Amino acid sequence: MGISPPRHRLRIKLLQVGNPNIRFCQACGSPTKQVIPDGEEKVRSVCTGCGRIHYENPKMVVGCLVEHDNKVLLCRRKIEPSYGLWTLPAGYVEVGESAAGGAIRETLEEARAEVEILSPFAQLDIPRIGQSYIIFRARLKTPDFSPGPESLECALFAIDDIPFHSLAFSSVIVTLKMYIEDIKAGKLKFHYCTINKRPGASPSDLRTFDIDYHLHS
Repeated sequence: MGISPPRHRLRIKLLQVGNPNIRFCQACGSPTKQVIPDGEEKVRSVCTGCGRIHYENPKMVVGCLVEHDNKVLLCRRKIEPSYGLWTLPAGYVEVGESAAGGAIRETLEEARAEVEILSPFAQLDIPRIGQSYIIFRARLKTPDFSPGPESLECALFAIDDIPFHSLAFSSVIVTLKMYIEDIKAGKLKFHYCTINKRPGASPSDLRTFDIDYHLHS
C-alpha cells in the first residue's frame, strides 16, 4: 500500500526551482519548499510541516537630502557595498519608527548631523532588489557634522560640484539629478519613479538602469 502525503488545508502545486529564499518556517521551524499556492500566481516559500506561506516584502530605505548654504550634505562610505563612494545619509527603517524618524536617525548616525525635515522629496522603487526609497529634504539645525562609524568623511557640495563619477547607488544618482533639475528650474517638486536594474548591474553603474513611471507634482 502506498503512503499518502500529509494533508494540509492549503493545497499547493509543486515546482522544480532553485533553493528557497526562506529555508525554514518562521512558525514551526520545518523546511520550506518553493511552490505556487492555490489561488496565487507567484512562487512562495511554503512550510512542509504546517503549510504556512511566507511572503517576502520590499525593504524600506529612508534618507535625507540635507541642504545648507545652497549645498547638499554627502557621506563617503566606510562599509561595503560601494566602499569609498559618496551617498546621501540613508538606511533601513527600524521597527517602531516612522519613515521621517528613520531618516533623521540615519543622518545622525552617518553624519553626526542633527536635522529638521522640510518635506518629502522623492519615492524611488527598485523592484529587482526589493527596495523602496523615501528621501526627505532636510536642513541642518546647526552647522556641525562629522563622519559617523559608517562614513570615511562628510562634506557639503554645491550642486555643480557633486561628484557624480563616484556616487554609490543608482537611487542617489537619480535623486540628485532630479534635485538639480528642480533647483535650476526654480521649483522643488515631489517625485516618484521606478528604477529598473538590469541583470548583473553594479549598484552605481550609470549605464545599467532605466527610469520608468517618473511622476512629479
